[in-house]
Amino acid sequence: MENVHVLSDAAVVEVALDPVRRAILDALTEPGSASTIAAAVGSTRQKVNYHLKALEACGLVEPTETRAWGGITERFVRRSARHLVVSPDVLQSTAVEPDRIADRLSAAYLIAVNARTVSEVGAIASSTASGTRLPTLTIDTVIGFGSPEDRAAFAADLQTAVAALTARYHRDDGRPHRLTVSSYPRPKESS
Repeated sequence: MENVHVLSDAAVVEVALDPVRRAILDALTEPGSASTIAAAVGSTRQKVNYHLKALEACGLVEPTETRAWGGITERFVRRSARHLVVSPDVLQSTAVEPDRIADRLSAAYLIAVNARTVSEVGAIASSTASGTRLPTLTIDTVIGFGSPEDRAAFAADLQTAVAALTARYHRDDGRPHRLTVSSYPRPKESS
């Protein structure tokens, strides 16, 4: 099972967003059969089986095993990914273009850059052979700034460090990688 799968087909997103199918996907924390899922979501086995077939046709669930008991064969499925993310490309025909946003310090620019990341990495991951790791790097941390001046000084130091590292390792004939660094106020955690 994948950890994260990016949905880039509007028809698949529509199937996944159906309230009954969302409940079925939520119930599949462990592999289940139409009977076990029906009990979890409060529906009938027949209705759940209908929805499972639609989810399987879209690649959102996959068969894991069959169990025979009392003349009946029970089919078990699991989610194909723990988490589903909708690619921004599903919502509009043109890709998000961060370069069209003038204010590089705006929330719109940050969202556009990260939307592009989801689209690009999702497309690369879906076209890469199963089991092949993409050469990615992610740094995720939280830093508390004592003042706006500290945040500005940190940003300037980070830009200088990234520029120096880029100059040191960049090769015009090398395989290009996109590097993004973002910062935003961390939302308060719900209690």
